[in-house]
Amino acid sequence: MEILVCIKQVPGTSKVEVDEKTGVLKRDGVDSKMNPYDLYALETALRIKEEKGGKVTVISMGPPQAEAVIKEAYMMGADEGVLLSDRKFAGADVLATSYTISQGIKKAGVFDLILCGKQTTDGDTAQVGPEMAEYLKIPHIANVRKIVEVKEKSLVVEMDMPNTLEVADVKYPCLLTVEKDIFEPRLPSYKKKIETKDREIKVYGLSDFEDKNENMYGLNGSPTQVERIFPPSINSDKEIWNGSGNELSVKLFNKLKEMKFV
Repeated sequence: MEILVCIKQVPGTSKVEVDEKTGVLKRDGVDSKMNPYDLYALETALRIKEEKGGKVTVISMGPPQAEAVIKEAYMMGADEGVLLSDRKFAGADVLATSYTISQGIKKAGVFDLILCGKQTTDGDTAQVGPEMAEYLKIPHIANVRKIVEVKEKSLVVEMDMPNTLEVADVKYPCLLTVEKDIFEPRLPSYKKKIETKDREIKVYGLSDFEDKNENMYGLNGSPTQVERIFPPSINSDKEIWNGSGNELSVKLFNKLKEMKFV
């Protein structure tokens, strides 16, 4: 089975500056890590490979330093890695990002199963996976919390819906976005780090894609324009009240009334 896992390098801290003109995060010089939700997708792929055989490829989009998360995936058991890196991809919203990665997937090969984490910690939209599947014209299922059965031509999965758990049988090729409780991710292996330190990472840019129209990528291909983005303000104000239960209940009511909560 050919399995592809989409991974992303995200800031390792919430203290990231924002470009006021473009609304894009300034990632230069910021400590980074693999998106935590992608670890669950990668673990799912590795478990399926161990059970049924096949190959696990990871793909990421970002600047050259994003190779670090691909190397980390190698240390966990991934077989191949692809990085989509081009200055023309910068500043992409979810739509342009989805299109870019879908073009990268077409260049990378033919896959039976594509796995994504639920969302990324720097965007939190949870839209890229399903949008990629639409571009690739393959079936997709979100909120997957359990792989029930891996069959020859399809997968049986369990979805965590708002009020119910639903089971679906989806045929290959397909795309799944998985929840964080699907499996416990394994730790990177030092042995695999040594074994894979010289393993190739394929790098593709716009010139490698089937669609080379620059208006489909980066800021040019992003219909979503951010009016304003800013880090949340930190409010450490506090009051300490002393008194009996009756006195404190009256104080609390008056405070809530003052703040117009009641």
